Amino acid sequence: MSIWVNSETKVVVQGLTGKEGRFHAQKCREYGTKIVAGVTPGKAGQDVDGVPVFNTVEDAVKATNANASLIFVPPPFAADAILEAIDAGIELAVCITEGVPVHDTASFFQDAANRGTTRIIGPNCPGVLSPGKANVGIIPAQFFDRGSIGVVSKSGTLTYQIGNELKQAGLGNSTIVGIGGDPIVGSDFIDVLELFENDLETELIVMVGEIGGDAEERAADHIAESVTKPVVGYIAGFTAPPGKQMGHAGAIISGSSGTAEAKKDALEARGVRVGTSPSEAAAIAAEIAGS
Repeated sequence: MSIWVNSETKVVVQGLTGKEGRFHAQKCREYGTKIVAGVTPGKAGQDVDGVPVFNTVEDAVKATNANASLIFVPPPFAADAILEAIDAGIELAVCITEGVPVHDTASFFQDAANRGTTRIIGPNCPGVLSPGKANVGIIPAQFFDRGSIGVVSKSGTLTYQIGNELKQAGLGNSTIVGIGGDPIVGSDFIDVLELFENDLETELIVMVGEIGGDAEERAADHIAESVTKPVVGYIAGFTAPPGKQMGHAGAIISGSSGTAEAKKDALEARGVRVGTSPSEAAAIAAEIAGS
């Protein structure tokens, strides 16, 4: 099993005719992902490397039965792109675009929640990878082998590092989910933890958080109450000075609230072992997986 994407997932790429969309869609296809259509208004009838382009997501879904969308459109148009995917009945919308206004994210997230038919990942995220099955995003798949460790992360690059170290230790992953680091995202840690808990292929979970907000603390409560599988944590930003934004828009701390140490304490108080570096987190995961 895997969560959200597998070998049967059919992906439409919104923004396929753009530079980023074309580049990453080709990488996903090379991995074996079923990229069945692209969408760019006004360019219906064209194709990109053999992938047909449609004017709307609705047209693409009708023609190809696509059930997932990978979004590479500029920030001002991202909300409309996601709303279009929701209207077309897309089950999974992965928005890679960064710089999407928070007001826009809140709007389309609420619309998706009200309808209950579309799961949103992102924005400002690397996407979802199920090794050996499908890559819907920009995650460098060569860093990951197929296995039983589920990874959920706010940070793309730190996920790649931990994944590579797990691979070097002879371990693999069931699914890797990059939820994004914006203040509001379509899916949070708890959403993914619930799925990993119920996924028969996932035996251990690695959660990569960062300073700012309280998502990790809420996840810690959820783990204590509802997760029976071992969870290993890592929090980016142990050396971050208070009041400074570090990388992601949501990564800002004020006083003691949202610090890496506070998040580490919250997780450890609920039985989660936390590494203070990506290497240490990977080593802890390897230790647990080998025990």
